[in-house]
Amino acid sequence: MTTSNRGATSPAVLVLEDGRTFRGRAYGAVGETFGEAVFSTGMTGYQETLTDPSYHRQVVVMTAPHIGNTGVNDEDPESKRIWVSGYVVRDPARTPSNWRSRRSLDEELSAQGVVGISGIDTRALTRHLRERGAMRVGIFSGAALADEAALLAKVREAPQMKGADLSGEVATEEAYVVPAIGTKRFTVAAIDLGIKGMTPHRMAERGIEVHVLPATATAEDVYAVNPDGVFFSNGPGDPATADHPVALMRAVLERSTPLFGICFGNQILGRALGFGTFKLKYGHRGINQPVQDRTTGKVEVTAHNHGFAVDAPLDAPSDTPFGRAEVSHVCLNDNVVEGLRLLDRPAFSVQYHPEAAAGPHDAAYLFDRFVSLMEGQRA
Repeated sequence: MTTSNRGATSPAVLVLEDGRTFRGRAYGAVGETFGEAVFSTGMTGYQETLTDPSYHRQVVVMTAPHIGNTGVNDEDPESKRIWVSGYVVRDPARTPSNWRSRRSLDEELSAQGVVGISGIDTRALTRHLRERGAMRVGIFSGAALADEAALLAKVREAPQMKGADLSGEVATEEAYVVPAIGTKRFTVAAIDLGIKGMTPHRMAERGIEVHVLPATATAEDVYAVNPDGVFFSNGPGDPATADHPVALMRAVLERSTPLFGICFGNQILGRALGFGTFKLKYGHRGINQPVQDRTTGKVEVTAHNHGFAVDAPLDAPSDTPFGRAEVSHVCLNDNVVEGLRLLDRPAFSVQYHPEAAAGPHDAAYLFDRFVSLMEGQRA
């Protein structure tokens, strides 16, 4: 990525790897950037989306036309920086209006060097991605503008998401502790594969002291904190590359320590149990995805960000090296596996984000389910 200062009136062009182009205006930083083009269906929560490490190396297209209305504040970021590679909006707010706003979204994107584009037909772009699938893309503005054939060649030279090992690029390098709020009840070792700030906070609200460990943590590192449970976070990249987290999870399963995984952690559990993973055509991203909890029959509206999924049988439990496992949650849009649980050991996972910063909060009960596992193990 190369960038310069902002220039909202500068022309910009978005080039997809299949050759389709969209022309608009620069939004945020001016320059060039590359990534995987994906779309997010959330109407709100753009600040949480931008700062979600799971979006590393992705260019996010917002399907909602009006973005930036509430500006940017200092309380809602899910990490210390914006992680998206680029940002695409149709009609950015001219002036933010919210009592918590500290600056405009355009200013924030520019300050962090995020190249974006506005004023394009995001509906047409989203329909194109739905039909053709997520693909590599480049955004160019300012001095980066050139002949379209040259720009297309650059896009096609960019790395693909399939086969990308990215969790180590977004995870913490040093362990840190998020203290329990109120009386401490449990200790959890959380493996940071791209963790969002709200996740350990949700556990802290339930009296859990969370030790956030790097993606490179070993089983010895995990058990050095004497955990009552182990958590595997969300994160970017292809789960087929995550051999170290898979080996670590198997070590946790062998000890029958209560285990909870979300998003990337769900895919890690799938691999640890012997299931495969595969790349979805265009993935699930947004805060309005319907999922059914098969253990209760209830349907919840959930926050998603994933382009890969677990390939596990939906119709019956499977035998695994760690006992029987079943699909516990399923997406009602396309029957994609949205959760796994072991029937003979205290372990489960979901493919979505129960911490749900920006909402909705239908899935908050999953943290209580994790607490129940730890209570049962302690008893």
